[in-house]
Amino acid sequence: MGIQTLIWQVTKKAFTGGVIGLTISDRFCSIVPVRGDSMSPTFNPQRDSYLNDYVLVDKFCLKEYKFARGDVVVFSSPTHYRERYIKRIVGMPGEWISSSEDVIRVPEGHCWVEGDNKASSLDSRTFGPIPLGLIQGRVTRVVWPPQRLSKIGG
Repeated sequence: MGIQTLIWQVTKKAFTGGVIGLTISDRFCSIVPVRGDSMSPTFNPQRDSYLNDYVLVDKFCLKEYKFARGDVVVFSSPTHYRERYIKRIVGMPGEWISSSEDVIRVPEGHCWVEGDNKASSLDSRTFGPIPLGLIQGRVTRVVWPPQRLSKIGG
């Protein structure tokens, strides 16, 4: 009976820890890898490196859609819901954006996002303004690798 009690206690603690971890990740903050060089030099400045930056994503901003021009956000792709992108907001609802082909007004409830490395970025210039509801959080810090530990934005 001793081993069964030990297994049960470990299982309960692991389950409780998992639920708490999932709640924190879903509601408050999470750590997300930055892949590719579309946000270089802000993230992954050494393009030939195999070491990706990892960033802390704040989710408190989602409560009332508190975003501003210049914020770096994580959002679900408007065309492939399982893909996530990290880009900078360059236009808010009601603002006019000059794209390579035209001048576009950002509709209400949407924002215009672009990568810092425009030559290598799939962003609003490709798929248009994104709904604010697709945003999953705002990037606040680089947390990995240790030598790149820094705050992002204001």
